[in-house]
Amino acid sequence: MVVAEVIIELKEGVADPEGMNTKKTLKLLGWDVEKVETGKIFEIDLGDDISKEKAREEVEEMCKKLLANPVIQTYDIEIID
Repeated sequence: MVVAEVIIELKEGVADPEGMNTKKTLKLLGWDVEKVETGKIFEIDLGDDISKEKAREEVEEMCKKLLANPVIQTYDIEIID
């Protein structure tokens, strides 16, 4: 089984209102936090009949076409078998 893990984060300098609100709430609850950033993790099972190279190519296309917004987000792909 070939599995891809995709981590999507906001680019440096892009506002993260969810992260800011979470930080504010954590501080109100008594935790001393400096920064909270949000992102997404996708785990995609590509099955057994695909090479790691082909899997990376396909997941790269998925990120470009659907999973990430290249204007405001970056992504990192890790292929796990």
